[in-house]
Amino acid sequence: MLSVTTLEEARDFVRGATILGTGGGGDPGEGLALLEEALSSGKRISLVDLKELEKGSLLVVPYYVGTIAPEAKTRKPVKIEKPIEVAFQEMEHILGGEISAVVASELGGFNASLALYMGAYMDLPIVDGDLLGRAAPELHQCAVHIFDIPMYPSVIVSETGNKVVVYQYSDIDDYESIARYLSVLSGRFVAVVDTPLKVEDADKVLIRGSMSLCLKLGKASRLAKEKGSNPVAEVTRILNGWKIFEGIVRSYEYKDEKGFLVGEAVVEGANKWKGRKLKTWIMNEHLMAWIDEKPAVMAPDLIIFMSDDGDGITNSDLKVGMKVNVVAARAPEIWRTEKGLRFFGPKRFGFNYEYVPVEELLGEST
Repeated sequence: MLSVTTLEEARDFVRGATILGTGGGGDPGEGLALLEEALSSGKRISLVDLKELEKGSLLVVPYYVGTIAPEAKTRKPVKIEKPIEVAFQEMEHILGGEISAVVASELGGFNASLALYMGAYMDLPIVDGDLLGRAAPELHQCAVHIFDIPMYPSVIVSETGNKVVVYQYSDIDDYESIARYLSVLSGRFVAVVDTPLKVEDADKVLIRGSMSLCLKLGKASRLAKEKGSNPVAEVTRILNGWKIFEGIVRSYEYKDEKGFLVGEAVVEGANKWKGRKLKTWIMNEHLMAWIDEKPAVMAPDLIIFMSDDGDGITNSDLKVGMKVNVVAARAPEIWRTEKGLRFFGPKRFGFNYEYVPVEELLGEST
């Protein structure tokens, strides 16, 4: 069992989760505030391996759905201060109070921290893993779909006072549309608790060790900075990834479109990349990257923007003139399968590319 017991460990966790959020995954400041609240209240934040849970145990998944565009605002008066807690309590009622543990929907500074917070708040263990292995924009990018496991029943709650229970949906397209539309009505986000999983099913779909990886990355980045070494290089080493670019953001254009931040960032190369250009396509997260107009990284592989200090840069904070380091890493193998690519490959986002793994693309560009 692994625990987060100090504020420094909480900061490490959020730092690492933000790196793996690939530009999305929610606001890390809000995520850290949740962990600070839990720790100051004397709550225990415990990560457990799935095999530590009893057979037949039931897990649920808490997260938020919505745009990360910084201009997005709640459109109506706030009626529910902590919608995720209301959603969790309603799910307990639906399931008859049988919840044994919490599992994160994805990584990212907020959504991964939210799982820790909800586990602590409800005095439940948090499974060391998640259902994605990074952050991604849609409900389609959840490993349960690869195994035909439904995400219902689901409870969706907005700050503005909507509370919706989805007992069943016809398909994931409809469920994504329902949750996304409710987030648009709210103006910013909705809280969701869904995907009740028995341990036996969680064993099939879980991306194991991803929560402890957040801690490891965040701590390594911090220590590298304290020692005066290169935190970007240390993170890249741990991920077995590649630093593919370095430079200055010359343009960043986006819009809040149907509950997503959608846009493009262009980075002008510096140092060994001087005279070159990197472009990414964003749908909350960085999903596609080109260097000098040639594909360099394709979804589902990871595209990570980092500062020289080793912090992940979210797309809500990205700005023109900012110095960035761009790191690429392999996606979990489950997303590189034929079925995984149906939900998370380039064609899912409208690009007429056959998926090529990042290690092959980088080999072609050298």
